[in-house]
Amino acid sequence: MSRARTACLAVLVLTLVQLLVGTFGGLSQFDGKGFGYRLIAYPVLMLAVPAAWWLTHRGPHAEPPWTAWALIMAPFLIDVTGNTANLYDTIPWWDDANHFVNWALLSGGIGLLLARLAPQPRWILVAAITGVGAALAIAWELGEWYTFIRRGTELTGAYQDTLGDETLGTLGALLAGVLVERHTRPEGVPLAAE
Repeated sequence: MSRARTACLAVLVLTLVQLLVGTFGGLSQFDGKGFGYRLIAYPVLMLAVPAAWWLTHRGPHAEPPWTAWALIMAPFLIDVTGNTANLYDTIPWWDDANHFVNWALLSGGIGLLLARLAPQPRWILVAAITGVGAALAIAWELGEWYTFIRRGTELTGAYQDTLGDETLGTLGALLAGVLVERHTRPEGVPLAAE
């Protein structure tokens, strides 16, 4: 079994275990954080891309993109682990760091999948990864608002926090776009190659 496959499966299992603890464990750091919603949404979101890939790549020689999948799944594990360790409530910068790093990871995984399409010119790959990451940051914030912010204690500073989170997510996606483009660029092909 490849390291990327092992990492992907480990991330999924560790996330599921913590989601179950967060939903049914009765620990105070999970109160008001929408863990009932997360228990359903996170596994679905983590498995959506692999499921789509399996449905469209049926063949004995199609190698699954385990590294891309592990990168896409990692932010869910980091988020749940941050809640399990109560880092969101005890470290002031934890949430901001997560929005940047998690979007870099998520967008990096998506970017590795997009890079397989070999878009030309190459800058389109960077723009596509950044755009998808920005759209997902907006969708994430809408999900947070619906599941726990609108009825919780965080409503007072939600506007400023949401703008900051969307900005950090977009910047993380941009970083991922640049890194994926550089990592997947064929030798001798410049960013603006036609």
